[in-house]
Amino acid sequence: MSSITDTETELVREDSTLAEGAAAATTGVGVLLFVLGWVGLFEVVQPANPLGPALLHDWYGLLMLLGGGAVVALGVASRLGYTATEPSASAGVTTGIAFGLIGFTAFGLTLSQTVGLNGPLGLFWIVPSIVGAVGTFAATALPREDLGSTLTTGTLAVVVGAVVVTGVIGPQWEWVLGGDWEPTFPAGVVVPGLSIVVGLLITWAAAKARAGFGARGRQDGAFLLASLNAMAMIAVLIVLIGFIVLRGADGVVRGLEVGLGVGPQLFGLFALPIDVPFVMRGVGLRGINGILPAIIGTIWLVIGAMLLSVPIGVGSAVFLTEYAERGRFTQLVETATNGLWSTPSIVYGLFGLAFFIPRFGNKQSLLAGQLVLGFMMLPLVIITARESLKSVPDAYRDASAALGVTQWQTIRSVVLPAALPGVATGVILGVGRIAGETAPILLVTSSTKSPFPQTYPRVLQGFQFTASPPFISNPALLEASSALPYQLFALITAGVGAGPNARIDPWATALVLLMVVLSFYAIGIVTRNYFRRQLRA
Repeated sequence: MSSITDTETELVREDSTLAEGAAAATTGVGVLLFVLGWVGLFEVVQPANPLGPALLHDWYGLLMLLGGGAVVALGVASRLGYTATEPSASAGVTTGIAFGLIGFTAFGLTLSQTVGLNGPLGLFWIVPSIVGAVGTFAATALPREDLGSTLTTGTLAVVVGAVVVTGVIGPQWEWVLGGDWEPTFPAGVVVPGLSIVVGLLITWAAAKARAGFGARGRQDGAFLLASLNAMAMIAVLIVLIGFIVLRGADGVVRGLEVGLGVGPQLFGLFALPIDVPFVMRGVGLRGINGILPAIIGTIWLVIGAMLLSVPIGVGSAVFLTEYAERGRFTQLVETATNGLWSTPSIVYGLFGLAFFIPRFGNKQSLLAGQLVLGFMMLPLVIITARESLKSVPDAYRDASAALGVTQWQTIRSVVLPAALPGVATGVILGVGRIAGETAPILLVTSSTKSPFPQTYPRVLQGFQFTASPPFISNPALLEASSALPYQLFALITAGVGAGPNARIDPWATALVLLMVVLSFYAIGIVTRNYFRRQLRA
């Protein structure tokens, strides 16, 4: 009797291992389909080009057929008891609604764009699409979880794969929408996009099957979906940065020279051993035009905005968190700061044009830009500083008060140091926003008459001390200045590669702007990590 039981247990274990392997392989098919979709969408390999023995376009269809069929087989095997699973009674209403929306979209596009079921008002496709959506919802939410999660996924994958493999949607296929706009979607965009969606669904269903469905299956499926989407977003960022680097690197290093005394003089003392004309010169009549004035202008704009927003923002957060009682006033401030942070930048620029420009000699100036960007950054500094101060445990305050120190000493010596990493994070985010703003700079800082200046604002050398008010002045702050975002905007509007400033490469300008913004981020991250290490010490 014992040997029979052991034999049955061993058979069940072998079946389960085989099913888990099949589910893992199906998950791999879904991930591969997802990755190849992005490869085709970003044209790393053209869908109409060969990839091994077949076109990438054909691989999409074959993988959809393979993955869809495998997903259906996993669900049927579970339902018939061939594999050891613990499915729930239903895939869930949320899953049913999601697939219902997919069904409505699929039926609607097929009936209206392929079959041509539009009618006089273009609405004849709606009722059949609603029926299809309800049917898809029922097929997902009503059966047991193993069938509900796999049949709709597998059917969708098989149908789309068959459409691609049979050439209904071939490599040269185009989808032209009707109407005055008449946008066109080629197969090189549609098929990779479909493969991304189908790959996600196959991965989700196969991960659930591998975990035996139930709570663990839902957890594994959601984890894989979130992981793939996160990796896709990272890949998009890498591709974006890589694209800018590839397009702009040649322009940045054009005319590069390395050697003693070849570079410009530093503070009039000695010549640098390197010369990168594009980032070390302004616009000139001869040679390579550069963007040094725009780089210096961007740096001074960010520094001025930080000098305004950080002290005021942190001070306001300390008052609201440590001194002001919770009430209507603090609620009003929270609402105002949240609203101001979401206000479009052009509104800030318009405010600066109407309020600051008339008070600064009716001309655009670096100081006006610093003030406008500082006001833009201020709400985020207040919000993040408040949250950081609130996150400091009250035990810190109580322990300090028990030592007999004053409230301000507690805030200065205990609360603020503990909150500094969070404050630094808010400053980093704020700098990342204002460093790339164009609209406010266009309205209050840069001169439209000379968007490509030859010299940069000499702020450090411009300070003047007098015996009468205001005692300290700096004419350089009241002069118009360029900035990288505005200069890039001026290049684009003038026509890329056209005009008298054609030697200024817009892609190289974009790359330098990206490097400047990332440099500010790096400085902020190093500062935040320094404060964190100080807290742990």
